[in-house]
Amino acid sequence: MKTILILMIRFYRKFISPLLGSNCRFHPTCSQYSLEAIEKYGALKGVRLSVKRIVKCHPFHPGGYDPLE
Repeated sequence: MKTILILMIRFYRKFISPLLGSNCRFHPTCSQYSLEAIEKYGALKGVRLSVKRIVKCHPFHPGGYDPLE
């Protein structure tokens, strides 16, 4: 499962993200954060952390530096 998720994120970063432009309010980007979380914590906890981060990525959140804990 971990490998499939990582491949999906890499596909998104290579083919979809360039079409959408730079919209992430955080550094590292949400996709990079997700990759790191899944690689470090595995599929379940990595996805949970990723979803938590993506939910915060909206116009009303100030964004900024938010590294993986």
